[in-house]
This record gives sequence, structure tokens and C-alpha cells, in this order.
Amino acid sequence: MRVLITGSEGYLGTVMAEVMAEAGHEVTGLDSGLFIGATLGPEPVRPPLIRRDLRDVTAADLAGFDAVAHLGALSNDPLGSLAPQVTYDINHAASTRLAQLSRDAGVRRFLYASTCSVYGASGTDEALDESAPLAPVTPYAESKVRVEDDLHALADADFEPVSLRNATAFGFSPRLRADIVLNDLVASAVLDGEIVVKSDGTPWRPLVHARDIAAAFVACLEAPREAVFDQAFNVGMDSENRQVADIAAVVAEAVPGCQVRVTGEFGGDPRSYRVDFAKITKQLPAFTPQWSTLDGARELAAAYREHGLTRDMLRGRFTRLAWLQSLQEQGRLTQDLRWR
Repeated sequence: MRVLITGSEGYLGTVMAEVMAEAGHEVTGLDSGLFIGATLGPEPVRPPLIRRDLRDVTAADLAGFDAVAHLGALSNDPLGSLAPQVTYDINHAASTRLAQLSRDAGVRRFLYASTCSVYGASGTDEALDESAPLAPVTPYAESKVRVEDDLHALADADFEPVSLRNATAFGFSPRLRADIVLNDLVASAVLDGEIVVKSDGTPWRPLVHARDIAAAFVACLEAPREAVFDQAFNVGMDSENRQVADIAAVVAEAVPGCQVRVTGEFGGDPRSYRVDFAKITKQLPAFTPQWSTLDGARELAAAYREHGLTRDMLRGRFTRLAWLQSLQEQGRLTQDLRWR
């Protein structure tokens, strides 16, 4: 199929483009270029690219594609809280507009990168399936809920939206993100010999490797209509529902000799949820996740050492909020995250 990947030069997008091409699909990227230069190791091999802000996409950009894999977004909770209106403009309004334009342009399948953060403050330790109440606690997660609702309203005989509620991503990508939990803890272990958990360590997080997310998108892309039409899928595996203190212990196993210290200074985190992944494994047998948290921690530790990760790189280049603030301070980005 001809597939357009939005956010193709981001953390997940660079991995997604590679995995989809390996599966035999013709991939084009669409990206505004905010994170060019935020690279660890060699530059990734990039597909043909439409350089475009998501807010400026036209129907002509979408003509001729069989499917859209929509990853483009402001992609973490701190950034969403700093600029909630920009988060809604991009993550909600522009995403819904993209879906409408895709339908108008004749795109049949629309794969949307949602998040398990939609479960937010679940109030239970029970594993949540796709029918569970949604309780987002951040602008980022709220925007995902809104787009899922809008996609449901757009679904019809010729337009097949699918919402993939990804667990918290981890794993190596050339466009590294160090502001997600496993990637961050492994960096601390490698650079400092210590893993500091500032919460009380009790919140639950489901984790999934970037390549397993890409594999889920491929499975949804290739599945028959009846398996995926207007569906939401939790993306991950049951064994990787972990409490934060347990994640730290896994990192300590992957990086021998480091110490774990739980300070508890930030107390509990209202975002705590365990997730049930039975639906995706039942309805999409082609999807078989491969990466455990321990495998990913070992992969990250090796990559950090191989490519010479430093603390300065971690704080600036690979923390999304700090990177964008730096571009603004240099006068290269406006307050609404457009290039000057």
C-alpha cells in the first residue's frame, strides 16, 4: 500500500517508516522538522518527505494514498501542560482536520496513534480493556480522547479509522526521547550509576517497545476491514504492566552495578493504570509483540554507550520540552511552534 506517516521524523516515526518499508509498503513521510538534529548516532534513512506543519496539510498532500498512519503530535504531558492551547490546536483540531481531509481525498484506512494515557486516573488496579471508562488527566491525553470521538463520527463505508492506544513507549530510535520512563531511567543508570525514582514507585504503567508499536500499525494496516473498522486497540502485552519501582529494578538488572534509590519526594502520581491487551492479540493474530522491558533496557544501555550519550545531550537534545524551548529562545520558533 501507499502509506503516509505523519510525524515521520520523530521518535516513533523513524522506526515506523523503517518497519513499514520492510513489510513491503511504499512509505512517504510528513513532518514539520522540529526534531531534525535531535539525533543519537547516524542520521536515520528517511523516506520521501512532505515538509509540512500538521496544521497546514491540504487535500492535495493526501491524494493517492491508501492509508495514513497519524503519529504527528506534541508528544508528552509536560509540553501539553506548558502550552495546552497549542496542544489542542495540533493534537485535536489539526488531527481531526487531517482525518476529514483524508476521507475527502479517498484515503481508506486511517491509523491513529492514541495512548493508554486515556485511562489516566483509573482508580483501580484491575487491568482495563478498551471498554473501560476514559479518565484523562492531562491536555495531551484529553486531546487523544477527543480525536477518537471525532474519528468514530467520521467512520463510514469508505473510511476506516482505527485508534491504537499505545502503552508507554520505550526502546532505541535515532530520534531518541529521554523524557519517557524507561529511556530516562536507563540513561541515569548508564551516566550516573544510579537510578532515582522521585515518585513513591507505586503507579502502574504499561510499556511497549517502539518496534512493537510499529508492528501493531502494520497488522492494522493489513487486516481485513471487519477486524479493525472503527475499533480501538490497546497496544502492548500483559507481562509489561509494571509499577515504576519494578521498572527501576529491571533497569538495575540491565545495567549491573547501578543503584536504585526511591526518594518519594513527588509522592504518588494520579496517572496509574494497568491495561488488558487481549483484544489486539485475539483480533490481530499477525501482531505478536517481541520486546520485553528487560530486552529494551539492555538495547538502550548498549546504544547509549555506543553513541556516546552525555548528560548535556540528555537534558537538551533528547528532552522534548527543553529542545523546543531552546529553539524558541534562539528565535527560530514562534510561541505556537511554527518556524520563523
